Amino acid sequence: MNKTITIPNKESHTPAHPIVFLFLALPFGVISGYVSVTLAFLLAKAGISVEAIAALVGASILPQVLKFLWAPLVDTFFTLKKWYILSSIITAAGILALGILPFKESSLPLLTIIVIIGSVASSFLGIATNGLAAYDTPDELRGRMSGYLNAGNLGGAGLGGGVGLFLAEHLNYTWMPAAILALACVLCCFGLFFVKEHPSTVRDTKIFKTIENLLKDLWNTLKARLGVLAMALCFLPLGTGAAQNLWAAVSGSWHASADTVAFVTGTMSGVISAIGCLLGGWICDRSDRRIAYVVFGVLQAICAVAMAYCPHTQIMYIGWTSLYALLLGASYTAFSAFVFETIGQGAAGTKYTVYASLSNAPIYYMTIIEGWAYTHHGPRGMLDTEAAFAVLAIILFFALLQYVNRGKAKSA
Repeated sequence: MNKTITIPNKESHTPAHPIVFLFLALPFGVISGYVSVTLAFLLAKAGISVEAIAALVGASILPQVLKFLWAPLVDTFFTLKKWYILSSIITAAGILALGILPFKESSLPLLTIIVIIGSVASSFLGIATNGLAAYDTPDELRGRMSGYLNAGNLGGAGLGGGVGLFLAEHLNYTWMPAAILALACVLCCFGLFFVKEHPSTVRDTKIFKTIENLLKDLWNTLKARLGVLAMALCFLPLGTGAAQNLWAAVSGSWHASADTVAFVTGTMSGVISAIGCLLGGWICDRSDRRIAYVVFGVLQAICAVAMAYCPHTQIMYIGWTSLYALLLGASYTAFSAFVFETIGQGAAGTKYTVYASLSNAPIYYMTIIEGWAYTHHGPRGMLDTEAAFAVLAIILFFALLQYVNRGKAKSA
């Protein structure tokens, strides 16, 4: 049920239903899924090497790591809705171009350029969506909104990957799946009719004053108590879901067939993770979001240990990886909800992007560490390592929480 809130100009306004942000987030996931699954499949079918395909997929990830560098542009120029429409069109055009170009070795340089442009465009779309969500969602609904936002991202990846691959296998022309997905991205713009763009609290008639306000707002958020805690969560190895990046590589230890791995870690994982996002959002609106994130992280660590010591069979592989995906969706949502609670409004797109970019760090280093642990200590060693790091992260987080609360008490 929608609730009435008071916005800065003191007019009564009914905020957007959280489900709107699921649709607005879809294109961000669509292009990611299309590149990493559908395009990769079509290129492999055309005889392109795995190494070349991996480089192409890597090119799509890099802009998402660096997007905090251009996030301030969204909070400085134009409106968030204009940024969304423009980036949605460019994202759609990029997907269509990828489907039209011939799949051969000589096309790889141009395909790479288009992939990078499309990924940059989708990053602007994500920044604009986060800004709209921060301004048009009351605090009591930030959990649900975060759930739908993350579900849209995961659902978009499933749409671009799973549905895109299905269409690629059943349609006669390779451009058809790209055209259908591109149209879906553009249609998501209709979601803008159901969300209101509020006046920015950092913008000024003078550009340099706007930039000054933006940087001041960012700094005030980062140094605040909640800002420090959110920053700590960005780097702590809790709820990272790093093992999910290795499920396919280690599936042999559970005697899982290729078809099982493809289904469980692909379409099924996306659906279950999306359900976890919605469940996590519901819980976050009814509890302390910091504690919810820790609890989900603990449950994920317990899941890893249970998987390590239960029989290594295919059915166990299916069950535990599915539960892991559910908890991963809930963890991602809890993190987003806490960040949205932390950043407030102001330069919301920039602030959220800073935290989101930094949160990729533990996913990266834990994937490497767990890969090393598997090589030297087997599947149990890999999962035990993830759980051990999670325990260390929890201890560090509560120590920091106690320190910050003690500082707050002294200043009061």
